[in-house]
Amino acid sequence: MKRSFIITCLLSLPIGMTLSAQDEETDPRELFAFGVKAGINSSNVWDEQGQDFRADNKIGFAGGIFFGIPIGKYLGFQPELLISQKGFQGSGTLLGSPYSFSRTTTYIDVPLQLQVKPGEFLTIVAGPQYSYLMNEKNVYTLGVNSVEQEKEFNNDNIRKNVLGFVAGADINVSHIVVSGRLGWDFQTNNGDGTSSTPRYKNKWIQLTLGFKI
Repeated sequence: MKRSFIITCLLSLPIGMTLSAQDEETDPRELFAFGVKAGINSSNVWDEQGQDFRADNKIGFAGGIFFGIPIGKYLGFQPELLISQKGFQGSGTLLGSPYSFSRTTTYIDVPLQLQVKPGEFLTIVAGPQYSYLMNEKNVYTLGVNSVEQEKEFNNDNIRKNVLGFVAGADINVSHIVVSGRLGWDFQTNNGDGTSSTPRYKNKWIQLTLGFKI
């Protein structure tokens, strides 16, 4: 009888150890994370001004890396480093002539977001964003005096360093992260405030698919 009791205890030990390990497993929300993401921006402009300017949405690339730095179980910090294409398609009149205009701006975006993590599958984020303009591409369709009209746009004093704000949510399914963001600039594109052909601020909706380690 004594020998049977000892054997039973030894056989039960691995099961007890497994259950104990499961109880002590760390919540994923408390772990540091690193990941990559890619997707699209649907961008436009707001606070637009100058030369009867009207703008339509433009699609561009968005992608880069992100980090998840836990501050306890329900809060965290999520910085990201992204390549982000924004811009718009516009039309209007300039010096009495009609025009159409497409602008693609490529930025390095650095959003610094606070995480709120109500559950393992949902992360709500919001915070300021710094953007640096790397490249700008313009396509014009103009009427008469097209050279002078194009010069009007190119003479803009473009702001390269822009502050803005982003907010959104991440859906976490194992290592896959589906992200949605709304973003808008606080500062206009004209650096010293003297230009108005056209003056505007960026706004965008961003959808990305990521992989988290």
